[in-house]
Amino acid sequence: MYPRISDFVNDVFGTSFEWPIMSYGFFLSLAFLLSALVVRSELKRKEQQGLIHAQTIHEKAGKMNWIELFLNILLGFILAHKISFVLLNFALFQEDPQAVLLSTKGYWLAGLLGAAGMAYIYLKQQKKQPDKQENRIVRPYQHTATLILIAAVSGLIGAKIFHQLENWETFIKDPIGELLSFDGLTFYGGLITAAFFVAWFGEKQKISWRHMGDAVAPALILAYGIGRIGCQVAGDGDWGIVNTAPMPEWLSFLPQWVWAYDYPNNVLGEGIPIPGCEGPYCYRLAETVFPTPIYETTMSLIIFGFLLLLRNGLRFPGQLFAVYLVLNGIERGLIEQIRVNNIMHFLGMQITQAQLISTLLIVLGISMFIYFHFTGTKKPKTP
Repeated sequence: MYPRISDFVNDVFGTSFEWPIMSYGFFLSLAFLLSALVVRSELKRKEQQGLIHAQTIHEKAGKMNWIELFLNILLGFILAHKISFVLLNFALFQEDPQAVLLSTKGYWLAGLLGAAGMAYIYLKQQKKQPDKQENRIVRPYQHTATLILIAAVSGLIGAKIFHQLENWETFIKDPIGELLSFDGLTFYGGLITAAFFVAWFGEKQKISWRHMGDAVAPALILAYGIGRIGCQVAGDGDWGIVNTAPMPEWLSFLPQWVWAYDYPNNVLGEGIPIPGCEGPYCYRLAETVFPTPIYETTMSLIIFGFLLLLRNGLRFPGQLFAVYLVLNGIERGLIEQIRVNNIMHFLGMQITQAQLISTLLIVLGISMFIYFHFTGTKKPKTP
């Protein structure tokens, strides 16, 4: 395993760099970047098909926007507050960048100077603009960056909330530590909250939530699959149950770690010590387990390709998103059979939170598909 990107580089090239870039964070950033490109492409395609349209915004240039001013001040404070601490405590940052970035550690004076600087820059730019009425055309794909930001923030909050509900006793013991930690993010919590806020933003921009759902569906499953690569590379605990069975003959063409793996040098430091290893990541699991992130990445990429092939074949807006919900629910429901997870009691059954939600998503997806078929307006045929 490679908890940091520099661990991979050092292993391949025999170097001894120490870069404070965590592997999971790297792949999570990559997931957001690639999903943004997919969403941008889909919104462009839908506009070309005449399904969604650009808007003309009437605005007064040079008018003070107090929300923008506040956001600039907040951004300036956070950046200066953290960057100054990182620069003056770089050894501590290298050791655990996540803990430093998600803590309240920083220099307040630097933060206040950064906030004042950003406010000055913003006000100076506003003063240069002529005080006149302007009409600005905004195309749907130009909302991509805002959409990704909304999805990231709301998804992170939702993922944390659902995880805390699933692990209430742990949360009560250390609520602040749990909230500030990137450990423990429930995917379905993020999906539900992000879907709601993205749909809300789309409606505000005159983009039907049905078309918005279809545009983001392929991006969602692609981002999920790439994120699972980060889980596998870092060894973040998102693995399966113990698997000590011999590898089936029909899988013999694959390497052994695809069937069972002990996650050496995992980022959590779980398991037993590795002889001769020095450093913070010197543990491997005592028994091999199913490497479920590999399976989820594979299934996600297959679903992504299928959705791209299907998008022009469906005749009613919203149906592609409905198909995504069904396939996502099936994928997660299958993987839960061999994945380590918390068990909850529901109507006399012992199931995981993900199993419950995935079942609901399958039912919801099928219901939406049928509903859109009978109530939707047909899309124009793609030439």
